[in-house]
Amino acid sequence: MMRAEEIMTKTVVTIQGSATVADAVKMMKDKSLRALIVEPRYEGDPYGMVSETDIVYKVAAFGHDPKEMRVYEIMTKPCVVVNPGLGVEYVARLFANTKIRRAPVVEGKLLGIISTSDILRKSDFVEKPKSNFELYCEDNPNAREARMYDD
Repeated sequence: MMRAEEIMTKTVVTIQGSATVADAVKMMKDKSLRALIVEPRYEGDPYGMVSETDIVYKVAAFGHDPKEMRVYEIMTKPCVVVNPGLGVEYVARLFANTKIRRAPVVEGKLLGIISTSDILRKSDFVEKPKSNFELYCEDNPNAREARMYDD
């Protein structure tokens, strides 16, 4: 199974929470992005994320001035983060369960970002689907058949 670090996008664009929403919109337009990772304010502070949906639903829909509003007012924080060694199938399941489309890949520091598009375009789930036996073992981890193949 492929891991998040194998398919993540390594070039990541970040923004400060104190930046204006207008700054975020400009950056997203200039770089053709749908979301930006919001940098932590200090060591140990979690990452945040601001997406085009946040901007449309929380700023445009209410007629707020994007030049006056700050990213920290509309961002999602803390956001779900992914470990680089996490299997792509589990990333997909995490996305499905939390209803998100992208997440920063973090291990001590920001390494990249992984999205549903990365999973669709770069992973091998089409070429290497799980067998019925593998699915059975996952659903029944205490079954004798599942345990006898443990490393």
